[in-house]
Amino acid sequence: MSLIAGPNPGLGTWPARRARISPDRTALLDPRRSLTYAGLAERTARYAGALRRLGVGPGDRVAYLGVNAVEVFETFFAAWLLGAIAVPLNYRLSGAEVRYMLDDGGASVLVHSADTDALVAATALPAGLQVLAVHPTSCPAGGLDYEAEIAHGPALGAEPPVGLDDPAIILYTSGTTGRPKGAVLTHGNLTWNTINYLAHVDVLSTDRALCIAPLFHCVGLSQLTLPTLFKGGSVELVAKADPGLVLERVSAARITGFSAVPTMLQMMCEHPAWDSADLSSLILVQYGGSPVQERVARAWLGRGVRLLQGYGMTEASPGVYMSTHDGTPAHPTAVGVPHFFTDVALLRDGRPEPVGGEPAELVVRGPHVFTGYWNRPEETAASFVDGRWFRSGDVLRVDGDGWAHVVDRVKDVYISGGENVYPAEVEAVAVALDDVADCAVVGVADRQWGEVGVGYVQLRDGATLAEAELRAHLEANLARYKVPKHLEFVPELPRNPTGKIRRVDLRRRAADEHPIEQAAGSPRPEGAS
Repeated sequence: MSLIAGPNPGLGTWPARRARISPDRTALLDPRRSLTYAGLAERTARYAGALRRLGVGPGDRVAYLGVNAVEVFETFFAAWLLGAIAVPLNYRLSGAEVRYMLDDGGASVLVHSADTDALVAATALPAGLQVLAVHPTSCPAGGLDYEAEIAHGPALGAEPPVGLDDPAIILYTSGTTGRPKGAVLTHGNLTWNTINYLAHVDVLSTDRALCIAPLFHCVGLSQLTLPTLFKGGSVELVAKADPGLVLERVSAARITGFSAVPTMLQMMCEHPAWDSADLSSLILVQYGGSPVQERVARAWLGRGVRLLQGYGMTEASPGVYMSTHDGTPAHPTAVGVPHFFTDVALLRDGRPEPVGGEPAELVVRGPHVFTGYWNRPEETAASFVDGRWFRSGDVLRVDGDGWAHVVDRVKDVYISGGENVYPAEVEAVAVALDDVADCAVVGVADRQWGEVGVGYVQLRDGATLAEAELRAHLEANLARYKVPKHLEFVPELPRNPTGKIRRVDLRRRAADEHPIEQAAGSPRPEGAS
């Protein structure tokens, strides 16, 4: 079993070295209940026994559908004790999408919480799927009672052998570029990511982390949460990422750290409770997914909280780069330096080469990098170079001191009149205006210039900004070929459950709203030199 798969860190061969990890310390808590490490170990063993009675064994898939709660981790640990594979599902999906993942992953058991009763009822469940309902209410799907099954029989006796190379979890990618794929992470992947994190950031048994990101996402699981459990600290689970609730819990529970997307950080500093919230206990606030806006960073700095930017991907469990407190002031927009047990290179002419020089696609290898996509051998093979280096799909620039900057997604780059345009660069200039809350730029086909940009702009509440004013700002700060030909103001940008902008939706919209123009009379896009 992996170093983090077992729920009882009080067991071991070096009790003197683990004196600060106590079985009586709170391991997990949510608004309904809390569990000590000893209690978590006892319930997990009984839960594993219940799953075994349902026929679950090594390699079988146990799905969970529901918001962040103690039961999610109970399900993970119980499945891992049996050598089974946990499959957390996105509770914001439609019934058809949930059915797709159940079929694709081949789950034999579905555990779901009461908040997803309606979703489960709307899902055509596969034949033979066994259902466990947590705090069942009126769920038409029926199924077994979660608590009754755990209480019914004896705890798991002999545990099957589970090694670091055995699969632990299937995490479905967000689907921003197509239909979700299941990334298979092993016990070794999760363990090495935890070691990388702890080598980079100090986590203590006295820490109290707040888990905001959903646990069907790798950030929610692996960034700060598993490292805190590994060290014997406490993790408080938040069902939904409400900015007011997060501020309240940080103040009331003396939270020491959490991970969040930049959108959540912005919502928190714009919340009415921001000025009165007590943030003095915070030691670590990590963010990733996109750069934080300068005004948001200033707001947190003004409260005495320094933010650490990280960069990674589900397939890397997820950590690849992270900034440091000492280096961030000199590199405010960088994602940091590589984690300790992480090899990075840039892909040039199909070959991994040392980082540095012109921006290029990042490739990654290391013991935390996944083994492949579930039942997709061709896509797995295509995602690696030389069978070892995973293609990130991200264009990075790495400075001489090793600090990296994410330039853009490979698939997001478009070419206008022979010039590469990186949407992230354009978006960063747009959001520098205080009236702009967020911006997303995509490329759309154009007969004369190949592609031109379409910029979708979301204004801050109550703000007014004329297109001419925005265009003048872009032209003053960007080469002309980088300025989008089309600028459109939208009430809200489409996002996936983790807060990332769904560019695939914007590309469809751009293609529908801006069909290919005839070359005759087609003006050079704003940005032509």
